[in-house]
Amino acid sequence: MASETAVEGAAHAPTASEYIVHHLGHLSTQHQDKIIDFSIFNVDTIILSVLMGIVGLFFMIRAAKQATSGVPGRFQAFVELVVEMVNDQAKNIVHGDRSFIAPLALTVFVWVALMNSLDFLPVDLFSAVFGLFGLDIHFRVVPTADLNGALGMAIGVFALMIYYNLKIKGVGGFVHELFCAPFGAHPALWLPNLGLNIIEFVAKTVSLGMRLFGNMYAGELVFLLIALLGSTSPWWGFGMHVVAGSIWAIFHILIVLLQAFIFMMLTLVYLGQAHEGH
Repeated sequence: MASETAVEGAAHAPTASEYIVHHLGHLSTQHQDKIIDFSIFNVDTIILSVLMGIVGLFFMIRAAKQATSGVPGRFQAFVELVVEMVNDQAKNIVHGDRSFIAPLALTVFVWVALMNSLDFLPVDLFSAVFGLFGLDIHFRVVPTADLNGALGMAIGVFALMIYYNLKIKGVGGFVHELFCAPFGAHPALWLPNLGLNIIEFVAKTVSLGMRLFGNMYAGELVFLLIALLGSTSPWWGFGMHVVAGSIWAIFHILIVLLQAFIFMMLTLVYLGQAHEGH
């Protein structure tokens, strides 16, 4: 009876492709039969991104309330180090009022770093939890590995670029720059100038989101491939899984922090460019 059960379980075990496809699926409002459908919401991305935002706010508020003028503790020293790093970058890049931009950059760095760090959770954690309740549903853990999440943040930065261009240069100055830069103010150059500026804004937005998404999606995929090593053999596959997973997790710490830093820096650069004219 036990052998029959084992054979039956092996027969129903997912293949490597099915395993990866299942873990790359989203908990959505409906099945994603279309490539683009704006009526679909990835619920897992929304839940975890909001949750990481709340976690980030909790720790930053806690650090602010516990801050002392004396010798800081480890937590306060770490937060002060991050705040100083972000503030120094904002001073070097943005030449103007930074009362909103510097806190924004800090929020972006902390938020993206926390969302990226969800990649360190075991890939089968949520599947196992849902399995306890007899549920077999898709649930993506890393919001930044979802193109919708990464591009959503990039579109937010795009909206801020437009806002600061209008705030600093005025409507007339911004429109003039769209049509008269970078080639010149001759009427024959208005359309080429406008086309180039539109391409520049689109390229900034798309590249900002795609860079974060591509790196985090690739990291998530590597974790899934490493997880498959544990099922290749009763003994050496599991050993390779532990060794490779540990090595990749250590290396992935750099990727998680680096991608948060790059997203923050590009946000500062794009908003800094909005303060400058051609």
